[in-house]
Amino acid sequence: MNATRICRVSTTALLIWLAASLLPCDADEPTTFPYGNPPEKKPDIPLSAAMNRLYDDYDARWTEANELFSNFKYTRLEGLDYNGHDGTVSRRDPTKVIRVGGKYYVWYTKRHTSTPPKGAKGGTETIPSTDWDLAEIWCATSNDGLVWQEQGVAVPRPPKPHAGWRSVATPGILAWQDKYYLYYQAYLEMSGTRGDFCPVSVSVSDSPDGPWTAVNRVVVENGSPGTWDQFVIHDPYPLVYKGKIYLYYKSELGGRPPIRAQGLAIAADPLGPFEKHPLNPVINSGHETSLFPFKGGIAALVSRHGLEHNTIQYAPDGVNFDIAAITSLMPVAPGPYVPDAFSDSGDGRGITWGLSHFRNFNGWATNHSILARFDCDLSLDANRPEMKNTDIFHQAEVYFQFGLSKQERERISDATEQR
Repeated sequence: MNATRICRVSTTALLIWLAASLLPCDADEPTTFPYGNPPEKKPDIPLSAAMNRLYDDYDARWTEANELFSNFKYTRLEGLDYNGHDGTVSRRDPTKVIRVGGKYYVWYTKRHTSTPPKGAKGGTETIPSTDWDLAEIWCATSNDGLVWQEQGVAVPRPPKPHAGWRSVATPGILAWQDKYYLYYQAYLEMSGTRGDFCPVSVSVSDSPDGPWTAVNRVVVENGSPGTWDQFVIHDPYPLVYKGKIYLYYKSELGGRPPIRAQGLAIAADPLGPFEKHPLNPVINSGHETSLFPFKGGIAALVSRHGLEHNTIQYAPDGVNFDIAAITSLMPVAPGPYVPDAFSDSGDGRGITWGLSHFRNFNGWATNHSILARFDCDLSLDANRPEMKNTDIFHQAEVYFQFGLSKQERERISDATEQR
């Protein structure tokens, strides 16, 4: 072997040795993000903010594996009449669905008035200002969650001057020590007079079938002047958690349009006193309040309003919520069937269905709402792959119906003429 060939071989060997020495000690550890489903263990390589978030903020790496991700599917209910959808009959804001004696029960806001809502200026003692004005709390039962039989009024409007004389609306159901409690917004004035001002009251029964006895007093007070919930305590939503009643509610921080957020009040007794949590608001977004026990904490459906709208959130302590999933077409005012809402088991199993409403069902002229069923897979005990699909297809007309307003079209036209 001549000197030139020896030199060439030695150089090649040296390059091979140098290349090998630069490889990670663990040959299985990637140097770039690998192909396929993201590995469960966070790779020990530099990651972007988005990929760090995938591991640091979520319990699962893709939607199909995320127990707190779901899409939502909707079904019309049978058995409830709306007087030809002329706007005189409205049903909205269902409670959680509960099951007692082999039947499902739900309570909701029902308005049956001579006319549709006419606004604050058109409202009278008999004409409603809003869809939830001059309303009462009604009950319906079902064997299958699809066909419902209305059972009649559960909580009527009390006489003046008791809280709720103008309207009782947006109920929340609690079962506690062999009794049942319906919390609700108790209006002392027409909705729209000062925004939507009202506190929370409650009625009590030994049976979900009633009769219900009103306590005729406020049980969750509005905040003191200058605090975030000074005007609004809406959507009372009780769960049993850590041996106490955790009552979540919605309020408005002010602003135009109003900024909505969710608060928490805690009590050892259903009639109070309720102590508001010092970290309120505990959720910075959302409209109607809807939560359920999940594992050792509480999960929340956060829809419609705020920076974190269209998210499903989770708080391991029922207070400090983080985003667990982002979704779409969330139910409005959802009242899920939560079998363990009051069990305080410390092992919440989640939800698969419930009721919600569609507001302003066929336009402002006959402004009213209807109840519908939603299905999902937010349950540790379910496996419904079609509920984990993120690619929801809509016909073009769905998008076009949310086209530019007349004002926006005029703005474009004016801008074009000025060029």
